[in-house]
Amino acid sequence: MAGPVLEMRSIVKTFPGVKALSDVSLTVREGEVHAICGENGAGKSTLMKVLSGVHPHGSYEGDILFQGEPCRFRDIRASEKRGIVIIHQELALVPYLSIAENIFLGNEHASRGVISWNETLRHASALLKRVGLDEHPGTRVADIGVGKQQLVEIAKALSKEVKLLILDEPTAALNDEDSGKLLDLILELKAQGITSIIISHKLNEISRVADSVTIIRDGRTIETLDVKAAATTEERIIRGMVGRDLDHRFPERTPHHPEPGAHPALEIRDWTVHHPIDQQRKVVDGVSLNVRRGEIVGIAGLMGAGRTELAMSVFGRSYGRHAGGTVLKDGREIRTRTVPEAVEHGIAYVTEDRKHYGLNLIDTIGRNITLSALPKVATRGIVDEHEERRVAESYRTSMNIKAPNVFEPVGKLSGGNQQKVVLSKWIFAGPDVLILDEPTRGIDVGAKYEIYTVIDKLAAEGKAVVFISSELPELLGMCDRIYTMSAGRVTGEVPRAEATQEVLMRFMTKDKR
Repeated sequence: MAGPVLEMRSIVKTFPGVKALSDVSLTVREGEVHAICGENGAGKSTLMKVLSGVHPHGSYEGDILFQGEPCRFRDIRASEKRGIVIIHQELALVPYLSIAENIFLGNEHASRGVISWNETLRHASALLKRVGLDEHPGTRVADIGVGKQQLVEIAKALSKEVKLLILDEPTAALNDEDSGKLLDLILELKAQGITSIIISHKLNEISRVADSVTIIRDGRTIETLDVKAAATTEERIIRGMVGRDLDHRFPERTPHHPEPGAHPALEIRDWTVHHPIDQQRKVVDGVSLNVRRGEIVGIAGLMGAGRTELAMSVFGRSYGRHAGGTVLKDGREIRTRTVPEAVEHGIAYVTEDRKHYGLNLIDTIGRNITLSALPKVATRGIVDEHEERRVAESYRTSMNIKAPNVFEPVGKLSGGNQQKVVLSKWIFAGPDVLILDEPTRGIDVGAKYEIYTVIDKLAAEGKAVVFISSELPELLGMCDRIYTMSAGRVTGEVPRAEATQEVLMRFMTKDKR
Protein backbone atom coordinates (compact mmCIF):
# COMPACT_ATOMS: atom_id res chain seq x y z
CA MET A 1 0.00 0.00 0.00
CA ALA A 2 1.34 3.48 -0.94
CA GLY A 3 2.47 5.81 1.83
CA PRO A 4 0.81 9.13 2.71
CA VAL A 5 1.20 12.02 0.28
CA LEU A 6 -0.69 14.37 2.60
CA GLU A 7 -1.03 14.62 6.37
CA MET A 8 -3.08 17.31 8.12
CA ARG A 9 -2.61 17.12 11.88
CA SER A 10 -4.83 18.65 14.57
CA ILE A 11 -6.15 21.50 12.40
CA VAL A 12 -8.11 24.18 14.30
CA LYS A 13 -9.76 27.07 12.44
CA THR A 14 -11.81 29.74 14.18
CA PHE A 15 -13.95 32.51 12.71
CA PRO A 16 -15.48 35.26 14.85
CA GLY A 17 -17.95 33.51 17.13
CA VAL A 18 -17.61 30.12 15.38
CA LYS A 19 -15.05 27.30 15.68
CA ALA A 20 -15.26 25.80 12.19
CA LEU A 21 -12.60 23.10 12.71
CA SER A 22 -11.68 21.48 16.02
CA ASP A 23 -8.67 19.15 15.99
CA VAL A 24 -9.25 17.75 12.48
CA SER A 25 -6.74 15.25 11.10
CA LEU A 26 -6.59 13.80 7.60
CA THR A 27 -4.23 11.35 5.90
CA VAL A 28 -4.35 10.80 2.13
CA ARG A 29 -2.33 8.02 0.47
CA GLU A 30 -0.43 8.66 -2.75
CA GLY A 31 -2.36 7.78 -5.89
CA GLU A 32 -5.74 7.30 -4.23
CA VAL A 33 -9.11 9.02 -4.58
CA HIS A 34 -9.99 10.14 -1.06
CA ALA A 35 -13.54 11.31 -0.36
CA ILE A 36 -14.54 13.73 2.39
CA CYS A 37 -18.16 13.80 3.44
CA GLY A 38 -20.25 15.33 6.18
CA GLU A 39 -23.31 17.49 6.69
CA ASN A 40 -23.46 21.06 5.39
CA GLY A 41 -21.47 23.23 7.78
CA ALA A 42 -19.39 20.29 9.03
CA GLY A 43 -16.15 22.01 7.92
CA LYS A 44 -15.24 20.09 4.75
CA SER A 45 -14.69 23.09 2.48
CA THR A 46 -12.99 25.05 5.28
CA LEU A 47 -10.47 22.21 5.71
CA MET A 48 -9.66 22.24 2.00
CA LYS A 49 -9.30 26.03 2.03
CA VAL A 50 -6.76 25.65 4.83
CA LEU A 51 -4.87 23.06 2.77
CA SER A 52 -4.86 25.15 -0.43
CA GLY A 53 -3.80 28.43 1.18
CA VAL A 54 -7.13 30.24 0.83
CA HIS A 55 -6.89 30.45 4.63
CA PRO A 56 -3.15 31.20 4.94
CA HIS A 57 -0.68 29.79 7.44
CA GLY A 58 -1.00 31.68 10.69
CA SER A 59 -4.80 31.92 10.48
CA TYR A 60 -5.19 28.35 11.79
CA GLU A 61 -3.53 25.97 14.23
CA GLY A 62 -2.02 22.59 13.34
CA ASP A 63 0.42 21.15 10.81
CA ILE A 64 0.32 20.24 7.12
CA LEU A 65 2.81 17.81 5.58
CA PHE A 66 2.85 17.27 1.81
CA GLN A 67 5.17 14.61 0.40
CA GLY A 68 6.72 14.42 3.86
CA GLU A 69 7.65 18.11 4.06
CA PRO A 70 6.02 20.74 6.33
CA CYS A 71 3.97 23.32 4.38
CA ARG A 72 3.14 26.87 5.38
CA PHE A 73 1.18 28.23 2.42
CA ARG A 74 0.66 31.99 2.55
CA ASP A 75 -1.76 31.99 -0.40
CA ILE A 76 -3.23 29.80 -3.12
CA ARG A 77 -0.31 30.44 -5.49
CA ALA A 78 2.07 28.92 -2.95
CA SER A 79 0.05 25.71 -2.76
CA GLU A 80 -0.25 25.53 -6.55
CA LYS A 81 3.55 25.72 -6.87
CA ARG A 82 3.70 22.53 -4.82
CA GLY A 83 1.15 20.89 -7.12
CA ILE A 84 -1.95 21.24 -4.90
CA VAL A 85 -4.86 22.62 -6.95
CA ILE A 86 -8.42 23.16 -5.71
CA ILE A 87 -11.50 23.39 -7.92
CA HIS A 88 -14.25 25.12 -5.99
CA GLN A 89 -17.96 24.35 -6.28
CA GLU A 90 -18.44 27.82 -7.79
CA LEU A 91 -16.27 27.59 -10.92
CA ALA A 92 -13.58 30.27 -11.22
CA LEU A 93 -13.76 30.82 -14.97
CA VAL A 94 -14.11 34.08 -16.91
CA PRO A 95 -17.11 33.50 -19.20
CA TYR A 96 -16.13 35.96 -21.94
CA LEU A 97 -12.58 34.68 -22.34
CA SER A 98 -11.75 31.64 -24.44
CA ILE A 99 -11.08 28.17 -23.06
CA ALA A 100 -7.35 28.57 -23.76
CA GLU A 101 -7.22 31.99 -22.08
CA ASN A 102 -8.95 30.58 -19.01
CA ILE A 103 -6.62 27.58 -18.79
CA PHE A 104 -3.49 29.74 -18.74
CA LEU A 105 -4.88 32.83 -16.99
CA GLY A 106 -2.15 34.02 -14.63
CA ASN A 107 0.18 31.39 -16.07
CA GLU A 108 0.49 32.67 -19.65
CA HIS A 109 2.93 31.41 -22.30
CA ALA A 110 4.73 34.70 -22.81
CA SER A 111 8.15 36.09 -23.65
CA ARG A 112 9.06 39.62 -22.61
CA GLY A 113 5.41 40.33 -21.85
CA VAL A 114 4.14 39.14 -25.24
CA ILE A 115 1.83 36.10 -25.26
CA SER A 116 2.60 33.33 -27.75
CA TRP A 117 -0.86 32.42 -28.97
CA ASN A 118 0.36 29.53 -31.12
CA GLU A 119 1.98 27.90 -28.09
CA THR A 120 -1.07 28.71 -25.92
CA LEU A 121 -3.50 27.09 -28.36
CA ARG A 122 -1.23 24.08 -28.93
CA HIS A 123 -0.84 23.36 -25.22
CA ALA A 124 -4.54 24.02 -24.57
CA SER A 125 -5.51 21.53 -27.29
CA ALA A 126 -3.29 18.88 -25.72
CA LEU A 127 -4.84 19.46 -22.29
CA LEU A 128 -8.40 19.36 -23.67
CA LYS A 129 -7.60 16.05 -25.36
CA ARG A 130 -6.28 14.74 -22.06
CA VAL A 131 -9.55 15.53 -20.25
CA GLY A 132 -11.68 14.28 -23.16
CA LEU A 133 -13.17 17.64 -24.15
CA ASP A 134 -13.80 17.97 -27.89
CA GLU A 135 -13.93 21.78 -28.14
CA HIS A 136 -11.75 24.28 -29.98
CA PRO A 137 -9.56 26.09 -27.42
CA GLY A 138 -10.66 29.41 -28.92
CA THR A 139 -14.31 28.82 -27.90
CA ARG A 140 -15.70 31.21 -25.28
CA VAL A 141 -16.39 29.59 -21.91
CA ALA A 142 -19.84 31.26 -21.94
CA ASP A 143 -20.73 29.17 -25.00
CA ILE A 144 -20.20 25.75 -23.40
CA GLY A 145 -22.26 23.93 -20.75
CA VAL A 146 -21.47 23.54 -17.07
CA GLY A 147 -20.26 19.96 -17.55
CA LYS A 148 -17.68 21.09 -20.11
CA GLN A 149 -16.70 24.05 -17.92
CA GLN A 150 -15.86 21.58 -15.15
CA LEU A 151 -13.52 19.79 -17.58
CA VAL A 152 -11.89 23.13 -18.45
CA GLU A 153 -11.20 23.63 -14.73
CA ILE A 154 -9.50 20.23 -14.59
CA ALA A 155 -7.47 21.04 -17.73
CA LYS A 156 -6.43 24.26 -16.00
CA ALA A 157 -5.30 22.23 -12.97
CA LEU A 158 -3.32 19.85 -15.20
CA SER A 159 -1.54 22.84 -16.76
CA LYS A 160 -0.12 23.56 -13.30
CA GLU A 161 1.41 20.07 -13.07
CA VAL A 162 -1.06 19.03 -10.39
CA LYS A 163 -0.04 16.32 -7.92
CA LEU A 164 -3.04 16.60 -5.58
CA LEU A 165 -6.37 17.63 -7.14
CA ILE A 166 -9.14 18.82 -4.79
CA LEU A 167 -12.70 18.84 -6.16
CA ASP A 168 -15.41 20.47 -4.04
CA GLU A 169 -18.85 19.07 -4.95
CA PRO A 170 -17.76 18.63 -8.59
CA THR A 171 -21.06 17.15 -9.84
CA ALA A 172 -23.50 19.34 -7.86
CA ALA A 173 -24.64 21.25 -10.97
CA LEU A 174 -24.22 18.43 -13.51
CA ASN A 175 -26.72 16.04 -15.06
CA ASP A 176 -26.23 12.28 -14.81
CA GLU A 177 -24.38 11.98 -18.12
CA ASP A 178 -21.90 14.78 -17.39
CA SER A 179 -21.44 13.49 -13.84
CA GLY A 180 -20.56 10.05 -15.19
CA LYS A 181 -17.98 11.49 -17.58
CA LEU A 182 -16.37 13.53 -14.81
CA LEU A 183 -16.16 10.55 -12.46
CA ASP A 184 -14.59 8.47 -15.25
CA LEU A 185 -12.00 11.22 -15.75
CA ILE A 186 -11.13 11.21 -12.03
CA LEU A 187 -10.42 7.47 -12.32
CA GLU A 188 -8.33 8.07 -15.46
CA LEU A 189 -6.27 10.70 -13.61
CA LYS A 190 -5.80 8.22 -10.78
CA ALA A 191 -4.37 5.74 -13.31
CA GLN A 192 -1.95 8.49 -14.36
CA GLY A 193 -0.72 8.82 -10.77
CA ILE A 194 -2.67 11.93 -9.72
CA THR A 195 -4.06 11.85 -6.19
CA SER A 196 -7.53 13.37 -5.73
CA ILE A 197 -9.65 14.56 -2.84
CA ILE A 198 -13.35 14.77 -3.64
CA ILE A 199 -15.94 16.44 -1.43
CA SER A 200 -19.38 15.03 -2.21
CA HIS A 201 -22.80 14.45 -0.69
CA LYS A 202 -23.59 11.81 -3.29
CA LEU A 203 -22.81 8.51 -1.64
CA ASN A 204 -23.22 6.54 -4.87
CA GLU A 205 -20.40 8.65 -6.38
CA ILE A 206 -18.18 7.98 -3.37
CA SER A 207 -18.80 4.24 -3.75
CA ARG A 208 -17.93 4.45 -7.45
CA VAL A 209 -14.63 6.34 -7.41
CA ALA A 210 -13.22 6.63 -3.88
CA ASP A 211 -10.73 4.32 -2.16
CA SER A 212 -11.15 5.90 1.28
CA VAL A 213 -13.66 8.26 2.89
CA THR A 214 -13.09 10.55 5.85
CA ILE A 215 -16.22 11.65 7.71
CA ILE A 216 -16.30 15.08 9.36
CA ARG A 217 -19.04 16.11 11.78
CA ASP A 218 -19.37 19.43 13.62
CA GLY A 219 -15.81 20.43 12.73
CA ARG A 220 -14.24 17.19 13.98
CA THR A 221 -12.84 14.10 12.30
CA ILE A 222 -15.11 11.16 13.07
CA GLU A 223 -13.35 8.33 11.19
CA THR A 224 -11.75 7.21 7.94
CA LEU A 225 -13.20 4.15 6.22
CA ASP A 226 -12.06 1.87 3.43
CA VAL A 227 -14.77 2.32 0.79
CA LYS A 228 -14.23 -1.13 -0.69
CA ALA A 229 -14.65 -2.91 2.65
CA ALA A 230 -17.89 -4.87 3.04
CA ALA A 231 -18.80 -3.02 6.24
CA THR A 232 -18.69 0.41 4.53
CA THR A 233 -22.32 0.73 3.41
CA GLU A 234 -24.23 3.94 2.66
CA GLU A 235 -26.04 3.52 5.98
CA ARG A 236 -22.68 3.25 7.78
CA ILE A 237 -21.46 6.50 6.20
CA ILE A 238 -24.74 8.28 6.95
CA ARG A 239 -24.55 7.22 10.58
CA GLY A 240 -21.10 8.77 10.83
CA MET A 241 -22.23 11.98 9.11
CA VAL A 242 -25.31 12.68 11.22
CA GLY A 243 -24.36 10.92 14.44
CA ARG A 244 -27.44 8.75 14.44
CA ASP A 245 -29.11 6.00 12.43
CA LEU A 246 -31.50 7.22 9.76
CA ASP A 247 -33.82 4.24 9.76
CA HIS A 248 -36.19 6.29 7.64
CA ARG A 249 -34.76 8.89 5.27
CA PHE A 250 -38.22 10.42 4.88
CA PRO A 251 -40.87 11.39 7.45
CA GLU A 252 -43.73 8.95 7.97
CA ARG A 253 -46.45 10.23 5.64
CA THR A 254 -50.16 9.56 5.88
CA PRO A 255 -51.58 9.21 2.34
CA HIS A 256 -53.69 12.21 1.34
CA HIS A 257 -57.39 11.64 0.70
CA PRO A 258 -58.99 14.67 -1.00
CA GLU A 259 -62.41 15.85 0.10
CA PRO A 260 -65.15 14.64 -2.28
CA GLY A 261 -66.08 17.33 -4.79
CA ALA A 262 -63.36 19.77 -3.68
CA HIS A 263 -61.66 21.73 -6.44
CA PRO A 264 -57.88 21.40 -6.80
CA ALA A 265 -55.94 24.20 -5.09
CA LEU A 266 -54.03 24.62 -8.36
CA GLU A 267 -54.93 23.30 -11.77
CA ILE A 268 -52.99 23.83 -14.99
CA ARG A 269 -54.77 23.09 -18.27
CA ASP A 270 -53.15 22.68 -21.71
CA TRP A 271 -50.16 24.87 -20.77
CA THR A 272 -47.79 25.61 -23.66
CA VAL A 273 -44.61 27.69 -23.63
CA HIS A 274 -42.14 28.47 -26.41
CA HIS A 275 -38.39 28.83 -26.02
CA PRO A 276 -37.41 32.50 -25.34
CA ILE A 277 -35.02 32.61 -28.34
CA ASP A 278 -36.07 29.77 -30.66
CA GLN A 279 -39.74 30.71 -30.73
CA GLN A 280 -40.70 27.79 -32.95
CA ARG A 281 -39.66 25.32 -30.27
CA LYS A 282 -42.18 24.20 -27.65
CA VAL A 283 -40.42 23.72 -24.32
CA VAL A 284 -43.71 23.00 -22.51
CA ASP A 285 -46.27 21.33 -24.76
CA GLY A 286 -49.92 21.10 -23.69
CA VAL A 287 -49.27 20.18 -20.05
CA SER A 288 -52.22 19.58 -17.72
CA LEU A 289 -51.91 18.71 -14.03
CA ASN A 290 -53.41 19.52 -10.64
CA VAL A 291 -52.62 19.51 -6.92
CA ARG A 292 -55.08 19.56 -4.01
CA ARG A 293 -54.79 21.06 -0.56
CA GLY A 294 -52.81 18.84 1.78
CA GLU A 295 -51.29 16.97 -1.14
CA ILE A 296 -47.66 16.66 -2.27
CA VAL A 297 -47.52 16.08 -6.02
CA GLY A 298 -44.21 15.26 -7.66
CA ILE A 299 -42.91 16.04 -11.14
CA ALA A 300 -40.25 13.66 -12.47
CA GLY A 301 -38.28 13.94 -15.69
CA LEU A 302 -34.83 13.72 -17.20
CA MET A 303 -32.77 16.81 -18.01
CA GLY A 304 -34.55 18.87 -20.68
CA ALA A 305 -37.98 17.43 -19.89
CA GLY A 306 -39.34 20.94 -19.20
CA ARG A 307 -40.04 20.68 -15.45
CA THR A 308 -38.34 23.93 -14.38
CA GLU A 309 -39.59 25.74 -17.47
CA LEU A 310 -43.15 24.73 -16.57
CA ALA A 311 -42.80 25.95 -12.99
CA MET A 312 -41.18 29.26 -13.93
CA SER A 313 -43.69 30.00 -16.67
CA VAL A 314 -46.63 29.39 -14.33
CA PHE A 315 -45.00 31.58 -11.69
CA GLY A 316 -45.39 34.98 -13.33
CA ARG A 317 -44.27 33.83 -16.79
CA SER A 318 -40.67 33.99 -15.60
CA TYR A 319 -39.54 31.81 -18.51
CA GLY A 320 -40.15 31.76 -22.27
CA ARG A 321 -43.07 32.98 -24.38
CA HIS A 322 -46.48 31.90 -23.14
CA ALA A 323 -48.42 30.36 -26.03
CA GLY A 324 -51.57 29.13 -24.35
CA GLY A 325 -53.20 27.45 -21.39
CA THR A 326 -55.14 28.20 -18.25
CA VAL A 327 -54.33 28.37 -14.54
CA LEU A 328 -57.14 27.76 -12.04
CA LYS A 329 -57.03 28.33 -8.29
CA ASP A 330 -59.73 26.57 -6.24
CA GLY A 331 -61.75 26.10 -9.44
CA ARG A 332 -61.56 29.73 -10.62
CA GLU A 333 -59.39 30.94 -13.48
CA ILE A 334 -56.61 33.32 -12.41
CA ARG A 335 -53.99 35.41 -14.20
CA THR A 336 -50.32 34.89 -13.35
CA ARG A 337 -48.76 37.13 -15.97
CA THR A 338 -46.27 38.63 -13.49
CA VAL A 339 -44.57 37.41 -10.32
CA PRO A 340 -46.52 39.87 -8.10
CA GLU A 341 -49.77 38.54 -9.63
CA ALA A 342 -48.75 34.96 -8.87
CA VAL A 343 -47.78 35.84 -5.29
CA GLU A 344 -51.03 37.77 -4.82
CA HIS A 345 -52.94 34.62 -5.79
CA GLY A 346 -51.09 32.64 -3.12
CA ILE A 347 -48.53 30.87 -5.32
CA ALA A 348 -44.88 30.63 -4.26
CA TYR A 349 -41.92 29.25 -6.21
CA VAL A 350 -38.73 28.00 -4.55
CA THR A 351 -36.17 28.08 -7.37
CA GLU A 352 -33.58 25.35 -8.00
CA ASP A 353 -30.88 28.05 -8.18
CA ARG A 354 -31.07 29.58 -4.71
CA LYS A 355 -27.80 31.52 -5.03
CA HIS A 356 -28.82 33.46 -8.14
CA TYR A 357 -32.61 33.70 -7.94
CA GLY A 358 -33.67 32.69 -4.45
CA LEU A 359 -31.52 34.83 -2.16
CA ASN A 360 -29.68 38.10 -1.85
CA LEU A 361 -26.39 36.64 -0.62
CA ILE A 362 -24.93 39.92 0.63
CA ASP A 363 -28.00 40.76 2.73
CA THR A 364 -28.92 39.39 6.15
CA ILE A 365 -30.97 36.35 7.09
CA GLY A 366 -33.67 38.65 8.49
CA ARG A 367 -34.01 40.77 5.37
CA ASN A 368 -34.10 37.73 3.08
CA ILE A 369 -36.86 36.06 5.12
CA THR A 370 -39.17 39.09 5.06
CA LEU A 371 -38.38 40.19 1.50
CA SER A 372 -41.30 38.39 -0.17
CA ALA A 373 -43.89 39.97 2.16
CA LEU A 374 -42.48 43.27 3.42
CA PRO A 375 -45.94 44.84 3.98
CA LYS A 376 -46.41 42.34 6.81
CA VAL A 377 -43.57 43.97 8.77
CA ALA A 378 -44.18 47.57 7.66
CA THR A 379 -46.33 50.45 8.81
CA ARG A 380 -47.28 53.10 6.24
CA GLY A 381 -44.56 51.87 3.93
CA ILE A 382 -41.80 51.90 6.55
CA VAL A 383 -40.28 48.58 7.69
CA ASP A 384 -40.53 48.02 11.44
CA GLU A 385 -37.04 46.64 12.16
CA HIS A 386 -38.07 45.24 15.57
CA GLU A 387 -40.95 43.29 14.00
CA GLU A 388 -38.70 42.13 11.14
CA ARG A 389 -36.17 40.85 13.67
CA ARG A 390 -38.89 39.11 15.72
CA VAL A 391 -40.27 37.34 12.64
CA ALA A 392 -36.82 36.33 11.41
CA GLU A 393 -35.80 35.02 14.85
CA SER A 394 -38.94 32.89 15.02
CA TYR A 395 -38.04 31.26 11.69
CA ARG A 396 -34.37 30.88 12.68
CA THR A 397 -35.53 28.89 15.69
CA SER A 398 -38.38 26.90 14.13
CA MET A 399 -36.41 26.01 10.97
CA ASN A 400 -33.19 25.28 12.93
CA ILE A 401 -31.14 27.71 10.81
CA LYS A 402 -27.59 27.38 12.12
CA ALA A 403 -26.38 30.95 12.52
CA PRO A 404 -25.45 33.07 15.57
CA ASN A 405 -28.17 35.64 14.78
CA VAL A 406 -30.44 36.93 11.99
CA PHE A 407 -27.95 39.69 11.09
CA GLU A 408 -25.58 37.13 9.57
CA PRO A 409 -25.17 37.52 5.76
CA VAL A 410 -26.90 34.64 3.96
CA GLY A 411 -23.82 34.12 1.78
CA LYS A 412 -21.91 32.84 4.82
CA LEU A 413 -24.38 30.02 5.51
CA SER A 414 -24.03 26.42 4.33
CA GLY A 415 -26.22 25.22 1.46
CA GLY A 416 -28.72 23.50 3.72
CA ASN A 417 -29.16 26.57 5.90
CA GLN A 418 -29.50 28.80 2.83
CA GLN A 419 -32.30 26.53 1.62
CA LYS A 420 -34.04 26.85 4.98
CA VAL A 421 -33.92 30.65 4.58
CA VAL A 422 -35.51 30.36 1.10
CA LEU A 423 -38.28 28.17 2.49
CA SER A 424 -38.78 30.56 5.43
CA LYS A 425 -39.13 33.46 3.01
CA TRP A 426 -41.97 31.83 1.12
CA ILE A 427 -43.67 30.32 4.16
CA PHE A 428 -43.76 33.81 5.68
CA ALA A 429 -45.53 35.04 2.53
CA GLY A 430 -48.41 32.69 3.46
CA PRO A 431 -49.00 30.91 0.12
CA ASP A 432 -51.66 28.30 -0.56
CA VAL A 433 -49.52 26.61 -3.22
CA LEU A 434 -45.77 26.00 -3.00
CA ILE A 435 -43.84 24.93 -6.08
CA LEU A 436 -40.53 23.46 -4.90
CA ASP A 437 -37.89 23.04 -7.61
CA GLU A 438 -35.07 20.68 -6.51
CA PRO A 439 -35.44 21.86 -2.88
CA THR A 440 -32.69 19.56 -1.53
CA ARG A 441 -30.09 19.88 -4.33
CA GLY A 442 -26.54 20.05 -2.92
CA ILE A 443 -27.70 19.37 0.63
CA ASP A 444 -26.52 16.57 2.93
CA VAL A 445 -28.77 13.80 4.21
CA GLY A 446 -29.27 15.30 7.68
CA ALA A 447 -30.40 18.69 6.37
CA LYS A 448 -32.53 16.93 3.74
CA TYR A 449 -34.51 15.17 6.46
CA GLU A 450 -35.17 18.49 8.21
CA ILE A 451 -36.43 20.02 4.95
CA TYR A 452 -38.59 16.96 4.21
CA THR A 453 -40.14 17.38 7.68
CA VAL A 454 -40.93 21.05 6.94
CA ILE A 455 -42.54 20.14 3.59
CA ASP A 456 -44.58 17.37 5.20
CA LYS A 457 -45.76 19.76 7.90
CA LEU A 458 -46.83 22.34 5.30
CA ALA A 459 -48.94 19.71 3.53
CA ALA A 460 -50.46 18.67 6.86
CA GLU A 461 -51.48 22.31 7.40
CA GLY A 462 -53.43 22.23 4.13
CA LYS A 463 -50.89 23.72 1.72
CA ALA A 464 -50.73 22.28 -1.79
CA VAL A 465 -47.16 21.30 -2.69
CA VAL A 466 -45.67 20.66 -6.12
CA PHE A 467 -42.33 18.87 -5.69
CA ILE A 468 -39.87 18.80 -8.62
CA SER A 469 -36.86 16.54 -8.15
CA SER A 470 -34.26 14.62 -10.16
CA GLU A 471 -33.91 12.10 -7.32
CA LEU A 472 -36.51 9.37 -7.81
CA PRO A 473 -36.17 7.95 -4.26
CA GLU A 474 -36.99 11.44 -2.96
CA LEU A 475 -40.19 11.63 -5.03
CA LEU A 476 -41.18 8.11 -4.03
CA GLY A 477 -40.59 8.90 -0.36
CA MET A 478 -42.44 12.23 -0.27
CA CYS A 479 -45.23 12.37 -2.84
CA ASP A 480 -48.89 11.29 -2.98
CA ARG A 481 -48.92 11.31 -6.78
CA ILE A 482 -46.16 11.76 -9.36
CA TYR A 483 -46.47 13.22 -12.86
CA THR A 484 -43.75 12.30 -15.34
CA MET A 485 -42.55 14.58 -18.14
CA SER A 486 -40.56 14.01 -21.31
CA ALA A 487 -39.76 16.51 -24.08
CA GLY A 488 -42.12 19.11 -22.61
CA ARG A 489 -45.13 16.79 -22.28
CA VAL A 490 -46.77 14.96 -19.40
CA THR A 491 -46.26 11.27 -20.14
CA GLY A 492 -47.80 9.69 -17.04
CA GLU A 493 -49.54 10.16 -13.70
CA VAL A 494 -48.63 7.54 -11.10
CA PRO A 495 -50.27 7.17 -7.66
CA ARG A 496 -48.03 6.53 -4.66
CA ALA A 497 -49.12 2.89 -4.31
CA GLU A 498 -48.05 2.06 -7.89
CA ALA A 499 -44.88 4.17 -8.09
CA THR A 500 -41.46 2.53 -8.41
CA GLN A 501 -38.24 3.81 -9.94
CA GLU A 502 -38.69 1.43 -12.87
CA VAL A 503 -42.27 2.62 -13.55
CA LEU A 504 -41.26 6.28 -13.39
CA MET A 505 -38.23 5.80 -15.62
CA ARG A 506 -40.38 4.02 -18.21
CA PHE A 507 -42.71 7.03 -18.39
CA MET A 508 -39.82 9.53 -18.26
CA THR A 509 -38.30 8.05 -21.41
CA LYS A 510 -41.53 8.03 -23.43
CA ASP A 511 -41.84 10.46 -26.33
CA LYS A 512 -45.45 11.31 -25.66
CA ARG A 513 -48.43 10.23 -23.63
